[in-house]
Amino acid sequence: CVNGHKGVKLFDLKEILWLKRGHRQELIDELLKRNVSMIGVDFAGVRRGLEHTLTDQYCADHGVFIVENICNLGLLLKNEKAKKCIIHTYPVNFTGWSGLPCRVVAETDE
Repeated sequence: CVNGHKGVKLFDLKEILWLKRGHRQELIDELLKRNVSMIGVDFAGVRRGLEHTLTDQYCADHGVFIVENICNLGLLLKNEKAKKCIIHTYPVNFTGWSGLPCRVVAETDE
């Protein structure tokens, strides 16, 4: 799910697979058009190399932050294709780390 102060939008598996097949910039642009406030991924960045920092900044310029390396997303979905949830992020004060480390908490109806 994609969630934020600007509203909740669930994306189906086809859209997520599109991201994994290399059409990442097009999906990022589509997410920005849909006014998401955060993009969460279970891997290290939505782009590689020089494009990583540029894409992070591009999203930040649109008020959207990419939260990387989120684990246990499968536990959140519990074998469902999509699920409504509210995602909270809380910054943590770790020195010497790249990026902005944060704690991620999912709030569900359960």
